[in-house]
Amino acid sequence: MQRHINAWQEERLCILIMTETKAMSEKNISGFRKWVIYQRERFPLLGHGPLVAAFSSSAVCFSSLLRGSHVFPRLTTFVAAFFGSLFFFLQLRIADEFKDFEEDARYRPYRPIPRGLVTLRQVGTVGIISAIVQLGLTYWLYTPLILWLVLTWSYLGLMGKEFFIGRWLRAHPFTYMWTHMLIMPLIDVYTSGCDWLPAGAALPGGLKWFLIASFFNGMVIEVGRKIRAPEMEEHGVQTYTVIWGRMGAVFAWLGAMLLTLVFALVAASRIGFLPVVSWILGILFSLSAVLGILFLGKPVKRYARLFEPLSGIWTLLLYLGLGVIPMFIRSGRLF
Repeated sequence: MQRHINAWQEERLCILIMTETKAMSEKNISGFRKWVIYQRERFPLLGHGPLVAAFSSSAVCFSSLLRGSHVFPRLTTFVAAFFGSLFFFLQLRIADEFKDFEEDARYRPYRPIPRGLVTLRQVGTVGIISAIVQLGLTYWLYTPLILWLVLTWSYLGLMGKEFFIGRWLRAHPFTYMWTHMLIMPLIDVYTSGCDWLPAGAALPGGLKWFLIASFFNGMVIEVGRKIRAPEMEEHGVQTYTVIWGRMGAVFAWLGAMLLTLVFALVAASRIGFLPVVSWILGILFSLSAVLGILFLGKPVKRYARLFEPLSGIWTLLLYLGLGVIPMFIRSGRLF
């Protein structure tokens, strides 16, 4: 026990020294450079951008295909859906900064806000600006869509407050996760609404399968980014390998992936694209199962680091297969 405490103290001291050194080196850099560093560490556009583009474009195309349209949606629809989605995810990150500030200051002082790179007030201002841009884009595209924007903001606000039962939720990690993942279908309704609402259509009935697949896919991403090898764990940081153990975390990740696959196949069948999606996601699920087996057999860093990027690849192919590629084919733009 004493050796464990001493090891944690040494690790803590190293983190504090590293944080102080980094903070000193950033003291005199420009404001713009600070935001470049912040986005790279907390909201990397090069990583998130392609996934958000696939997510938002898929929702638009899937909705259009459900309506029986084989005409490629207008560029303005994609632009509004993309930036609307991107800003929702940015706002989720900013909400986390407020929600986790005390925990980050205690256990992760190396993060941008605890080390003083930017302040909570500054990131809050960015969140407000992003909401104003969202509102303007929504008004520009189709005013009634503002209702879904406000509903999604409302749920996001409740998430930021942890539904006013934060202590209880943190004691029940699975409930914490699924209540937070419900934001995904709401964002989906907003992004797909960029298509079906201006077209004067009702919410497509088959869209529910897409929403459920997105819900479980959110869990794939969430669990995948918090599976760690023992040497990667940080004191006080609640990863899923800490909460559920290695086997529980891997099974949760694969289980969420399997449920995503099932509902994605139902969604694909509604637009007549079942065989291709079956092959793409079936192969990737098999590779994911192999990774899970390898990690359970040998829980080392090189395997643990593959869960998050593989979750990203899965997400990218899921959404390309459920909307973008079928629309390219049906509209005659691919062949």
